[in-house]
Amino acid sequence: MAKSKTSPISRVTKKYQATIPQAVREVLGISQGDCVAFEIIQGQVVLKKVQPFDWDYLDAVAGTLSEWASEADEEAYHDL
Repeated sequence: MAKSKTSPISRVTKKYQATIPQAVREVLGISQGDCVAFEIIQGQVVLKKVQPFDWDYLDAVAGTLSEWASEADEEAYHDL
């Protein structure tokens, strides 16, 4: 990965927090309240903007999945 001579940096606080530099926020389109994810790839950390989970939607969907929670299903798929 090529480095720029003016790579943005940030200092880590005693609570292990760091400010995302403005140049990085602009490139990723990050605004206050957005969610970010850290992905570790071969010793490098990649910062990505992500969409937050819609927990209400996921809970509603989870409620419809009970049809696959029978004892017969557990027996059939126990070794997967």
